[in-house]
Amino acid sequence: MPRDELTTVVSERRSDEAILVEVMLPVRRRRPDASARGGLGLSSKPASRPKIPRITRLMALAIKFQDMLDSGDVRDCADIARLGYVSRARLTQIMNLRHLAPDIQTSLLDDRNGRHAPLTTTERDLREVSRMVLWADQRQVLSRIHEPAANGFVKTKNGKKARKKASVVAEIHHPLRFA
Repeated sequence: MPRDELTTVVSERRSDEAILVEVMLPVRRRRPDASARGGLGLSSKPASRPKIPRITRLMALAIKFQDMLDSGDVRDCADIARLGYVSRARLTQIMNLRHLAPDIQTSLLDDRNGRHAPLTTTERDLREVSRMVLWADQRQVLSRIHEPAANGFVKTKNGKKARKKASVVAEIHHPLRFA
C-alpha cells in the first residue's frame, strides 16, 4: 500500500527562542468505508474466488513453516512463534498437522472444483486425528467424522444442529492402548 509522508518545515527562526522540531509522519490511505458504498457494507466488485477454509490455510502454513526449518531460514519453532506473534503452544498445534497421513494433507489442500477441505473438518477434530500414530487409524477416524450420522452434529428438539460432546476418536480400539 503506498504511503505518503507529511512533513512540516519552518525556515524562519522565531524571536521568542522557541525550539524548531521537524516531524515526518507516515500517512496510510484509508479504504472507502461502508457508508461510501451505500451503507450496506457490500463491495461493488463481485467475489472473484471462494473463501479458502481455515484448515486449508493452516495446513499450508504448517508446510511452509517446515520448509523454513528445513532450509535453515529459522533456527527452531520458537523463532517462528516469535516472528508470527503466536505462542509456542499454538505453533505446535499448527505444526502437528504435518503428522497427518499424506493423503489427508493432500485432501485438505486440494482445490478441485473450487472445494478445498470438507466443510465438516475442523481443526479440533484434526488435532485428535494427528495424535494417532498409524495412518490407517487416522483415515478410519476421519472417515467417521465425515459420515453424515457421525459428523459431530445431531439435531436437537427444535430442529437446529448441535455439536456432539463425545469424541469419535475415543471409539477406535487400538491394540497398543492399555485399558
